[in-house]
Amino acid sequence: MTALNRKLLRDLRRLGPQILAIAGVLACGIMVLVMATGAERSLTQTRDAYYARNHFADVFASATRVPRSLLTDIARIDGVALAEARITGSALIDLPGMTEPATARLLSLPLADDPLLNVPMIRQGRLPDPLRPDEVAVAEPFAIANALRPGDGLRAVLNGQRRDLVIVGTVLSPEFIYTLSPGSMMPDDKHFALIWMGEAALASAYDLQGAFNDLSMTLTRAIPEAAVIAALDDALAPYGGTGAYGRDRQASNAFLENEFDQLAAMALYLPPVFLIVSAFLVNMVLGRLIRLERQQIGLLKAVGYDTAAIVVHYMKMSLGIGVIGVAIGWTAGWGLGQQVTALYADFFRFPFLIYTPGVQSFALSGVLGMATVAAGALRAVLTSANLPPAVAMSPPAPPAFQRGWMDALAQVMRLRQPTMMILRSITRWPGRAMVTVLGVAASVAVLVGSYFTLDVVNVVMTDIFERANRQQVTLSLASARTEAAVIDALSLPGVRMAEGAYALPVRLHLGVATKLVALQAGSDSASLARVLDTNGQPIALPPDGLAMPESLARSFGIRPGDTLTLDLLAPPRETVQVRVTALIRQSMGQDVHMRDAALFALLRQTPQVNAIHQLVDPLALPALQAAVKTTPAIAGLIDWVQVRGQFDATLNESLLTMTMIYTGLGMLITLGVIYNAARIQLSERAHELASLRVLGFTRAEVGFVLVGELMVLALAALPLGWAAGYGFAALITAGFSSDLVNMPLVVDRRTFAFAAVVVLMTALVTALIVRRRLDRIDLVSALKQKE
Repeated sequence: MTALNRKLLRDLRRLGPQILAIAGVLACGIMVLVMATGAERSLTQTRDAYYARNHFADVFASATRVPRSLLTDIARIDGVALAEARITGSALIDLPGMTEPATARLLSLPLADDPLLNVPMIRQGRLPDPLRPDEVAVAEPFAIANALRPGDGLRAVLNGQRRDLVIVGTVLSPEFIYTLSPGSMMPDDKHFALIWMGEAALASAYDLQGAFNDLSMTLTRAIPEAAVIAALDDALAPYGGTGAYGRDRQASNAFLENEFDQLAAMALYLPPVFLIVSAFLVNMVLGRLIRLERQQIGLLKAVGYDTAAIVVHYMKMSLGIGVIGVAIGWTAGWGLGQQVTALYADFFRFPFLIYTPGVQSFALSGVLGMATVAAGALRAVLTSANLPPAVAMSPPAPPAFQRGWMDALAQVMRLRQPTMMILRSITRWPGRAMVTVLGVAASVAVLVGSYFTLDVVNVVMTDIFERANRQQVTLSLASARTEAAVIDALSLPGVRMAEGAYALPVRLHLGVATKLVALQAGSDSASLARVLDTNGQPIALPPDGLAMPESLARSFGIRPGDTLTLDLLAPPRETVQVRVTALIRQSMGQDVHMRDAALFALLRQTPQVNAIHQLVDPLALPALQAAVKTTPAIAGLIDWVQVRGQFDATLNESLLTMTMIYTGLGMLITLGVIYNAARIQLSERAHELASLRVLGFTRAEVGFVLVGELMVLALAALPLGWAAGYGFAALITAGFSSDLVNMPLVVDRRTFAFAAVVVLMTALVTALIVRRRLDRIDLVSALKQKE
């Protein structure tokens, strides 16, 4: 081993704690990058494999009643590779021991062969016998949540007819990886079922013999998807088609894509913070080491070592830090990525998991990690290595001190000498102070960018469950009815107030851009289901024109006063021009809204409702639920109190975990920055601090000089960290928002305060740990000056 390599090992051992602190910060960035990219890649491969094995369709459509003979013509549409028709319906399920009704989506299985598209994967038992109309298979999550097994019975109301069904199997489907009941915002495995049964049985129950009302297709790659969808809409329009859509609008796949986008955003925005801080820390530590070894560098050059050898020596040290950080980050990223992927796979109900983070994640993170430490070290190394031997062997010229504005200010304020030492150190070495400030600011930014999600959730929950939706129960009707249904709903047990609602599918056009959305009708007297303006305050819908979510308007480039083309996908099925008259705030989904009088005038029909919002006496809720089970006109019930409870439980668990992780990451940045800054100051100012002890200053006063300077810098970093954290929150908001969820940019004052408290407490504890080393300083050795 060469002399320089032996020196390198000694330096690494001597600087072990500082090196581990830097490596820990670097490892966090590597870990997040490997975890996020690895989880995204693994989940994407799992999804793609599941889709391929079970033949997930490319295009979906539904209609009222389509003759089975039309399927041949649909299959001939240019670009269609395979088309499969089926019958779907909704039902109420009466489960023993559960007072509230469960709702179900029914899906038919072919009469003779197995399904060709969206093939259910059998988990237990078997698929129903087409000749046995009472046999069904249910989705595995519903069966698990209700402790159902093959052989158990179900009582269901299908299109007003009570039926006793027998479960013969449990299945999973690529079409329902993420399952939402109509009108819900979170999966509810206990109260929403997916049920597969024979086509003949469903056709008989819904009077669809020789017809179908649901269609799935796979496409060739020769014709654009938009052209196929347009042709399919034309074919289904006479039969009540509600608008075909691709995978991007298929609910389950859209939620998956949203989660994958969030993982990609995490990998894009978070690791650079840790990498930049790591580069600063490497620069701090190597810069200090090289200053202390200036004479050794001169001696090495004098005995024959060239500049390149010395540069390589110190770069080896920085790369050694990089190797340690990358190794820790790889290990932690692999383990955490596997856990995160398994959590996602369980939450999204994948039947299997393919965890393959890929070489790319490790290669990219490794290159970035090594490049980070090399960039941090390069300037300090080159500056000293290029010094001539005679200059390098001479001590550096002492800094020129002179009384400045700080001294004058301190004299006016009558500051004590230890305080003056702190202020002079900061103003006379601003570069060193700025590195510490920037590092602590990065920690504050990470914490603000993490904690603000709690503020966002609070705003979204308030918007959804308090401002926009004040009803306790929403009834979904089996078919649209006149407004007399609202009067009838008042006679149900415990109902105190009822309001009708109506929605129909429409396709928006602006130039070449199109969007399939729901158009909601709203009354000017509505007090339960309301729309909110862009400030989150309830407003009345304008008397004419369209009210559009600001996120949707932004994606279309629309402002109030602009005109949109609207395809009405319900009778009279016309294309109309509608002016956008208001922008609204909508946290979930991208529905558009119109005053009911204006909408029904546009449709040229009498007012109708297909949902009813209600205020209900809580004590009478069980009686209402029992009545719903026996009312054929009602297709489903949404208990908003229950929905909020599920929302709270799911989000609180995930947000608590993520908040704890990000708190740890932010604290680690502060620890790395403050620990290294404290150790550097302690080594460089040992003579100065020992002199204070000899002059009669107490240990507490001398410690105040060290700890006080670090805390002043930490306090100075807070405003910069708050500003950077707000920008970080804006990036996260843009990266995480989608068609499904619109995240408002909201950062509460308490978030800034809590981030500051966490950082300051971490900085104080870290500084006090280093301050204890002052008690072990040998005053005689520290007071010796180097010649």
